[in-house]
Amino acid sequence: MEVEGESGKSYSLLIKYFFMNTSVRLFGKRFTNPIFLPSGIINDIPGHKIAVEAGAGAVVLKSITVERREGNPIPRVAKYNGGFINSVGLRNPGLTKAKEEAKAFIKSTKTPVIVSVFAARISDFERLVAEIMPLKPIAIELNLSCPNVEGEFGAMLSDNRASSAEATKIAKKVSGKIPLICKLSPNTTNIGEIAKACEAEGADAIAAINTVATGMIIDIHKRKPILGAKKGGVSGHGIKPIAIARVYEIYEAVKIPILGMGGISTADDVIEMMMAGATLVGVGSAVYTHGYKLYRQMMEDIEEFMKKEGITDIKSFIGAAH
Repeated sequence: MEVEGESGKSYSLLIKYFFMNTSVRLFGKRFTNPIFLPSGIINDIPGHKIAVEAGAGAVVLKSITVERREGNPIPRVAKYNGGFINSVGLRNPGLTKAKEEAKAFIKSTKTPVIVSVFAARISDFERLVAEIMPLKPIAIELNLSCPNVEGEFGAMLSDNRASSAEATKIAKKVSGKIPLICKLSPNTTNIGEIAKACEAEGADAIAAINTVATGMIIDIHKRKPILGAKKGGVSGHGIKPIAIARVYEIYEAVKIPILGMGGISTADDVIEMMMAGATLVGVGSAVYTHGYKLYRQMMEDIEEFMKKEGITDIKSFIGAAH
């Protein structure tokens, strides 16, 4: 690498190569990079180790419910040209077992771990958060928006401001110093208002988006829906414009950080999502196609983009499109 005498003009190259910062800070903690594994991509808690080893900046564990759930009938996931459709149905071992697995996983890694919880009743959120809080995850995600159980439990809590705010308020009372993240649905016309209501009741961050609901794929030879539950949430690259728009709207409505996700499959997508307003960016469905090596490849491509653009700090992307 060449450095020009006393002119100092080429010292910018040194800054680019040696002082480039690709870390972000959230909840007062440093994340080595902004890419995280969203909840639901890996079903068993110990299995999240693969994302840690692949270089994810953080992982969000599969949503935990009070009682054990077998999930929806198989097949639960199907591919289509624009991505995937899934109806896993919150398959998990229930609070008692999941809590022990989460405790062991958190202790096993230095990578920030977020524990996700789901409930149809606000009182169950209170119990879940109270029991997860002592494990001291980096944060607890309140999954207010799983579309694959809406018919079973009724309307999602994230469908309106009042229920979202009440769930946040109750959870905040028992979360102690553990930050709360409210995960919202894209299937609404007022996601900014809902995010603002969560913020007002103490949410420390917003996660968006969950899968787009609901979709269906029909096997034209068997003449019936492919998924065992018939319908499911739509994910994959085809939903990215929806995710970008929702995160952009949330950023203009709240002051708290955003974890953005939905259709992210390239380094350019990560940058775009950050420019929409996300501090952390979830990469989930894309690993089904490209494998977990995608995380490191994305960061290499982001660093190359930063070098070409003369950008030294990845945090400068956050909200840059506003």
